[in-house]
Amino acid sequence: MFEASLPRGAIIESTYTDIGADTPEGFAISSKSRTLARDAVGNKTPEDRLRQRCSIAVGDWAMADLLRFQNNPVDAGLKALENSAPIFTDIRMVSTGIQKKGHNCSVECALDYGADIAKREGITRSSAGFTALKERLSGSIVVIGNAPSALFAVCSFIDEGIVPALIIGTPVGFVNAAESKEYLRTKPVSAVSNVGTRGGTPVAVASLNEIITMYAE
Repeated sequence: MFEASLPRGAIIESTYTDIGADTPEGFAISSKSRTLARDAVGNKTPEDRLRQRCSIAVGDWAMADLLRFQNNPVDAGLKALENSAPIFTDIRMVSTGIQKKGHNCSVECALDYGADIAKREGITRSSAGFTALKERLSGSIVVIGNAPSALFAVCSFIDEGIVPALIIGTPVGFVNAAESKEYLRTKPVSAVSNVGTRGGTPVAVASLNEIITMYAE
């Protein structure tokens, strides 16, 4: 890991940390990308750091303006990491992308649960998996980058008093993706989402990985 020393969550122009960069070349590329992102996106708040990283992840500065933050998601994420909260994802690609260094949280995929529910009720595997995980979701970190049906399901659990510590909901696509994120933004939960049909695994993973980086710092 290549890093300069800085307080947790600090935003300092001359220092940069990337716990996923294992070589000098990798760190140099990551650092240059972040310098460009600071100039393009801004660098005043912790949320700006998420905007930077998500823009880098998709190669489009426009993503910065599409992100939405509710109920202090960065603080909520840092506290959840401190508590070693479990992290639950909608698909394996998201699970694989989440940084495993810098925290003690387990990372589990909803696809490993609820196969019987999906078969019986004819719902998607991701939403069935979160249904099976329902009793474990309070206080957890939920990361959904692809399955609007899963995000709808998790949001519906909030009405029953099952509230994750943080939801990162950025499903991508033209069928229910935008609507599921709009629904998330009506719920009393700490969350990161984005407007419209864009999103996907890169945005979801980048959002959580930046919070993990802040925590590791």
